Amino acid sequence: MKTIKKYREARGIKQVDLAAQFGVAQPTVVKWESEGGYPPSRVMPDLAAFLGCTIDDLYADEPEKEVS
Repeated sequence: MKTIKKYREARGIKQVDLAAQFGVAQPTVVKWESEGGYPPSRVMPDLAAFLGCTIDDLYADEPEKEVS
């Protein structure tokens, strides 16, 4: 979710501060911002609000996955 990084940096928020806001370790934020993982769905509404965007905005750069 590279868009997390984009919105975080645009607001001048450091990874460690984002981690503290959501009660996770800084390496977890690194994982969210890389190809390594996604935040839990229960966190997404609060994360989007904190970053000043929508949940859809956070998924904007994600490739669509095929449903079988």
